[in-house]
Amino acid sequence: QVQLVESGGGLVQPGGSLRLACAASGRTFEPYRVGWFRQTPGKEREFVAGISSDGRRLFYGDSVKGRFTISSVNTLNTLVYLQMNLLKSEDTAVYYCAATLSRSLADIRNGQTYDYWGPGTQVTVSS
Repeated sequence: QVQLVESGGGLVQPGGSLRLACAASGRTFEPYRVGWFRQTPGKEREFVAGISSDGRRLFYGDSVKGRFTISSVNTLNTLVYLQMNLLKSEDTAVYYCAATLSRSLADIRNGQTYDYWGPGTQVTVSS
C-alpha cells in the first residue's frame, strides 16, 4: 500500500504561481508512475500532468502546457512537484496526485489506471 498526500494549495491571484507537492509513504521501494489531476464541481476529472516511473518522460494536459511543470526529486518518484505558473481563474480546482506501478505510458492520462490517490488540495485563483 502507498499513501499519498498533497500540499501547497491555496489562494493566489491571476498570473501568480504555486507549487504543489505530492509525498508518498508506505510501499515506496519501487518506482511509481505519478499523475496530477484536477476536478471542479460538475465537471469531469481532468489530467494535468504525469511523469513516467523512470522520470524520463513528462506529459501535460493541453490547457496547462507551457505554464505547469512536473518534476521529481528522486528515482522512485516519492516526492513529485507540480510548479504552476501564470495561473488563471480556470485553474481553480481540487488537485489530486495519483500513483501506479504500471509502466504503461499509453494510458498515463487515464485516471482509472492509477491505484493510489491523495485526498486532494484546493487551488483557488482569484483576485
